[in-house]
Amino acid sequence: MADFSDLQLDVARVRRDFPILDREVHGKPLVYLDNAATCQTPRQVIEVFDDYYRRYNANIHRGLHTLADEATAAFEGTRETVRAYLGAAESREIVFTRGTTEAINLVAGSWGRANLGPGDEVLISRLEHHSNIVPWQLLAGELGFAIKVIPVDERGVLDQAAYRDLLGERTRLVAVNHVSNALGTINPVGEMASLAHEHGALIMVDGAQATPHQPIDVQALGVDFYAFSGHKVYGPTGVGALYGRAELLEAMPPWQGGGEMIKTVSFETPTTFADIPHKFEAGTPAIAEVIALGRALEWVNGIGLELIQAWEARLLEHATEGVASIEGLRVLGTSPDKAAVLSFVVDGAHAQDIGLLIDQLGVAIRTGHHCAQPLLSYFGVEATCRASFAAYNTPEEIDVFVEGLERVVSMLR
Repeated sequence: MADFSDLQLDVARVRRDFPILDREVHGKPLVYLDNAATCQTPRQVIEVFDDYYRRYNANIHRGLHTLADEATAAFEGTRETVRAYLGAAESREIVFTRGTTEAINLVAGSWGRANLGPGDEVLISRLEHHSNIVPWQLLAGELGFAIKVIPVDERGVLDQAAYRDLLGERTRLVAVNHVSNALGTINPVGEMASLAHEHGALIMVDGAQATPHQPIDVQALGVDFYAFSGHKVYGPTGVGALYGRAELLEAMPPWQGGGEMIKTVSFETPTTFADIPHKFEAGTPAIAEVIALGRALEWVNGIGLELIQAWEARLLEHATEGVASIEGLRVLGTSPDKAAVLSFVVDGAHAQDIGLLIDQLGVAIRTGHHCAQPLLSYFGVEATCRASFAAYNTPEEIDVFVEGLERVVSMLR
């Protein structure tokens, strides 16, 4: 089994930051292994909401009073925290959204609507979450451009030779995830960005599953857009961010209209719009959630992404070895470069039944198609079980999961 002795992560101390991990489910200690769907939230992030609403709840940017100044400073402080976390050049390249899905829709609705048309091509991969498929399908139906799909192999690895063949003079955008939510495959987005740029195309990356698990440097990767969600990275739901290169954001039209995103509004002359990033942030934002997102990223930085990545890799190794002895179990996604996601099916057992029964043992995993139906159809299945790991998970929890899975599978046969 995997050896954790050389890693310096004090998992007991990490776990003390998460009140929810002390609860029981069906009389059993909670073993939470659904982190690819949403991570749990440390008390430092939870406390942001109490502090904000007790001390300085106010609308931002427009007020001149003390509470507004304090709220604005905290809100914009998170923008700088996100900039540093992603390695962006300027904080004005960070646009706050409700999450990865909205960020992708923003790029599609603004850049895509202004730049795509008949004869153009957008490349997406079979690994994509529906949120990086459906917006492009909707826009293609409206504007008439073509969508080309980058295939995967039996390991769940993108076919890079096929990707090179698909790139051409008609390619305008490549839209891929950094890490597959369904399989854990880590894509070589830096190399893919270079190839896209050689053909005059842009690249947009869904980073929802990468940002909690590995260091990100958007400048080193050379990507044009990069999106992530707060709740995947120990923060709250309903908030996320889009990175876009400044020159691209400046050229893009507003996506939504309203307050905050304007300079002037008149019935006699055309409306003029705010500078980036505010041009894309219409209306009152989720202020407390944004501030809490900043605190979540600070929490991650306090642990260290390199250490988190190494710890989760050992957890994945431990779990993969543990389930290998279960008769009829097949792991989907065997990329040599993989994040901490274990997706599997068991002959003669439905994924939903496994999920329901193992929950009775206190173990939370995800079952279903994981919003990746085209990918699962490639593997000839409609649903998988998915265990996904985070910094607060322990080898002992993996043992409970494996023992519980063995028990559940034997019951279903």
